[in-house]
Amino acid sequence: MNNDQSRREFLKKSALTTAGIGLGAMAFSPKSYSRILGANDRVNVGIVGFSDRARYALIPAMQVHAKEMNFEFTAVSDLWSRRRDECQAFVKEKTGLSIAACRNNDELYDRKDVDAVIISTADFQHALHCKEAVEAGRDVYVEKPFAETMADNRAAKEAVLRTGKIVQVGSQRRSGLNYHQANDFIKAGKFGDIVAVEMTWNVNQPGRWRLPKLTSEIRKEDTDWDRFLMNRPKVDWDPRKYLEFRLFWPFSSGIPGQWMAHQIDTVHWFTDLPHPRSVAANGGIYLWKDGRENFDTMTAVFDYGPLNDKSKGFQVIYSSRFTNGAGGTKEIYYSNAGELNLDTNKITPNGGLTKNSAASMGMKENLLTEMALGEAVKTETGANTGVDNLTSAHMRNWMDCVRSRKKPNADVMAGYNHSIANIMTTAALRTGQFVTFDEEKQEVMAGGKVFQY
Repeated sequence: MNNDQSRREFLKKSALTTAGIGLGAMAFSPKSYSRILGANDRVNVGIVGFSDRARYALIPAMQVHAKEMNFEFTAVSDLWSRRRDECQAFVKEKTGLSIAACRNNDELYDRKDVDAVIISTADFQHALHCKEAVEAGRDVYVEKPFAETMADNRAAKEAVLRTGKIVQVGSQRRSGLNYHQANDFIKAGKFGDIVAVEMTWNVNQPGRWRLPKLTSEIRKEDTDWDRFLMNRPKVDWDPRKYLEFRLFWPFSSGIPGQWMAHQIDTVHWFTDLPHPRSVAANGGIYLWKDGRENFDTMTAVFDYGPLNDKSKGFQVIYSSRFTNGAGGTKEIYYSNAGELNLDTNKITPNGGLTKNSAASMGMKENLLTEMALGEAVKTETGANTGVDNLTSAHMRNWMDCVRSRKKPNADVMAGYNHSIANIMTTAALRTGQFVTFDEEKQEVMAGGKVFQY
């Protein structure tokens, strides 16, 4: 089948699929075209947002596997003219390729040499950019957090499921050998019932998420501020909100979306629970009084368990701070037989029910056998993570799935569910209310009210 025939067939199917839901016009848009790849066809990739994450991790990670998988960069879309130029120069230096520069995603999706995209834009844009890409007929690798509001979360999930495009969310732990081994161990029933989880992510870096030099150099006329804001409140031009968006709500939730998203996702994965039953949290700006709106310190307490059986469950305690602390990450799962530690990558009987304690209560000893979780993969917490093993493996899994059309390790539901947990946490932090989730409405409820901003 040639490309023209493929396009006609795609448009025909799209029209049938979208009939009756008010999207018929979109089905016949040129943006809905995506060529059908043959086994040996090169996959052309566009870059949506030339961020530091794209520069230092995502682009290099794809290049590690590009020759083997027959992938190639062809274009970049970025609202800031400087970053378009920098991306062209960067890709030319690293690959020898000359890629096209697009002022926005409309221009990118009008191109026929873009089959898939890597999205690394501002946190609040991820979900809507993903929706935009799949409706334009492109497969997607999208950075986390997947979404920062439930409206964006629902819209993106619906678009991905409707179009059937391959979407990998940047929850790279789902491609780590040690995490897969932990998941297999728990799912096999060898660990016992989870009774508690402790997670931390402490980074004492005064300059984290600050870009003072760039904010002094960027000019409004070199960007598209209105397009940048998307569906967020229309506010006056602010270079800090453009470049240091992780410090400002509702452009980012900060710690929940950036760091907690990675760790809380493992809870959903290991247990098959879609989201917390409830969240309580507090925090504040205790040290970095630099005009930011998002907290530099927070602690959240989650209740997890079956939605229809409150007698079963466990607690997750998550804490993070930018101030002095232990540093690094901790992810420890506990059962009555011991612990599974994803910092040390060991299973141990620490805290399990010993023989003497069990005997005194008429119970049986319950202790795990100490063992290693295979290959240890250190979680990088530096500002620019580089091509770490987890990101490299995650990118390759996406590339393989683009070809095979199999479900990737972190599909859209992984992103949808970690976003629910993130949004519940943000709601608890910003309102001071006890937060639950309305399963029927798929809404986060803070103090009995729907939370948005």
